[in-house]
Amino acid sequence: MKIYYLKILTSLIFLSSSHAIGSNLSDSARDRGIDKTCSTYLSQIEKSYNLNGLNITFAHPDNPIEYPSLHVSSQKYNNGTSSFSATLIPDGEYCYVATLLVTAINNQSCSEIAQVRVKNENLKMSSYADGEFIILTPKDNSYQTILTTASENACTMTESRMLWPGK
Repeated sequence: MKIYYLKILTSLIFLSSSHAIGSNLSDSARDRGIDKTCSTYLSQIEKSYNLNGLNITFAHPDNPIEYPSLHVSSQKYNNGTSSFSATLIPDGEYCYVATLLVTAINNQSCSEIAQVRVKNENLKMSSYADGEFIILTPKDNSYQTILTTASENACTMTESRMLWPGK
């Protein structure tokens, strides 16, 4: 019985997602019928983060214009990987946006990354658990970046942001 439910769940996820390796996230969103305002925001975010990896869009199968959608982009670099996700929540003429960018870096420590970011971007730095976790925050609190030590010379950066454009 569990296998039956697993097959149904897998099929629903497959049918409600659109795999778009060659296209970008915003084109995939428009093709799926995502709200126009949300698609426009996604296009701007996509350009801002320079996203051009493997892209997946999840949308409501029957009414994507009215329900939240999830957009994921994964990229591989010579020194690590990144995964970006954006949740778009339409609300009439507005669209709320939550983003998460996780980057794994294999040849730099978290403290090295933090020092460069603090100096170049004027961020506030907080350290926890003997430097195993570092939180970077701009003065306007528009986002937060958590640096998590993976090893002596590897770090995972998680940047989270929530936007309420127009309200």
